[in-house]
Amino acid sequence: MAVNTPADLKYAATDEWLRLEGDTATIGVSDFAQEQLNDIVFVELPEVGKTVSKGEAFGVVESVKAAADLNAPISGTVIEVNTALQDTPELINSDPFGDGWIARLKVTDASGADDLMNAEAYKAYCATR
Repeated sequence: MAVNTPADLKYAATDEWLRLEGDTATIGVSDFAQEQLNDIVFVELPEVGKTVSKGEAFGVVESVKAAADLNAPISGTVIEVNTALQDTPELINSDPFGDGWIARLKVTDASGADDLMNAEAYKAYCATR
């Protein structure tokens, strides 16, 4: 399977992607993860204002065949969520890196992204599973 892994993003072993712009992190689900989950039917979004720690579950993505926790790839405070996913959760399937983003955090420590995988490392990681 060809996995789409944009080079400007960082990736967690739990299949979330991270786009860091200054102290703002946009988080979503990787192409590999949405392929594995298949048809996404529901997304439990975090509360705006919630503080999350790296590795902590902050939401859930449900598909017709499975449910998966969304784990924070970095620590911060939720400043925005993609409310469009409440009515059209399938945006994660059709555009995981664009309209299918999940949440934006105000990052407390950007160095938390240092141990995330780059696109090539993530692609290699996906090939082993």
